Amino acid sequence: MRKIQMVDLKGQYDKIKDQVNSSILEVLDTTAFINGPEVHAFQKELEEYLEVKHVIPCANGTDALQIAMMGLGLKPGDEVITADFTFAATVEVIALLQLTPVLVDVEPDTFNIDPEAIKKAITPKTKAIVPVHLFGQTANMDAIMEIAEEHDLFVIEDNAQAIGANYNFKNGSTKKAGAIGHAASTSFFPSKNLGCYGDGGAIFTNDDDLAHTIRGVVNHGMYERYHHDVVGVNSRLDSVQAAVLRTKLPKLDDYNKARQEAAKKYSEAFKDQENIVVPYTHGSKDTHVYHQYTLKILNGKRDGLVKHLNEKGIPCGIYYPIPLHSQKAYKDSRYREEDFPVTNQLVKEVISLPMHTELDDEQIAFITDTVLNFVNQ
Repeated sequence: MRKIQMVDLKGQYDKIKDQVNSSILEVLDTTAFINGPEVHAFQKELEEYLEVKHVIPCANGTDALQIAMMGLGLKPGDEVITADFTFAATVEVIALLQLTPVLVDVEPDTFNIDPEAIKKAITPKTKAIVPVHLFGQTANMDAIMEIAEEHDLFVIEDNAQAIGANYNFKNGSTKKAGAIGHAASTSFFPSKNLGCYGDGGAIFTNDDDLAHTIRGVVNHGMYERYHHDVVGVNSRLDSVQAAVLRTKLPKLDDYNKARQEAAKKYSEAFKDQENIVVPYTHGSKDTHVYHQYTLKILNGKRDGLVKHLNEKGIPCGIYYPIPLHSQKAYKDSRYREEDFPVTNQLVKEVISLPMHTELDDEQIAFITDTVLNFVNQ
């Protein structure tokens, strides 16, 4: 059996090696390293894939979220509601911009932000909602957009983990994650479903004026060289990374299907287990692209399972072990533990198993057997 990786980037690269190497060499030959043809071509191709009017590439996913907020004109003291159960980058940029983060609980099945918790958190200072499409599954965007419209709020989708996922609206229409809110951010970190070979990110929007503002923000506030019209940053996707992403974008749907097939095999093996809760999927299967395959392990068995898997050479991850409201950097007297019952339970139960495009049946069988042998003892 091949060695089990949490993310097998080498195996994926080997299958596209010639294409990737050729595209990188072309960039080296042209020496168009910054804002070169590969960046502009990737931007257009991603716009077509997402069916969104504007994609603005940038240096990484954290920058993308920060720049989206800057583009929307959020001011210090404005409140931004987001999920307590997610990676710190989401709340980090809110704090960096001197906005006020407002953390709320998540749903127990999808792990995504709870619309009812959003409603309770809205105040006259609230200006935006940041739903995180966690682990590859879209948040409840029907409810979130309705809340935003009722209260005149911006919605910024954190789509770092769900590129390629669909959202099926109650009216029967479908949109890609990241093409629904006023703006969206994504990350092209190597382990993402669409990952480059370094850092990279992008902002999406269907708003022409917002797109214009953001294009200035990412480039030192310039639309014309040495004319600084807005306060900006230096955040650009380099041409080498764009070349890698152009090679991988046409394969994204197949990559996501491979993840979905692996998830299906995992879930089939774990069904009807009293100590295991498999990932919940709302709507069609395309609403979850499994950036992570995350189980809930019940009855206090999670930490023991982590140790057991490590002893058997199976990597795993705890995403996330500490709620954001309990992190030293983001503690606030406004938060009460009773406001976060779901998050506080999830951090004790979740475990993510290896998930990537190169998992084979032998590896999945070994992983599932190892999990079952432990939880059933």
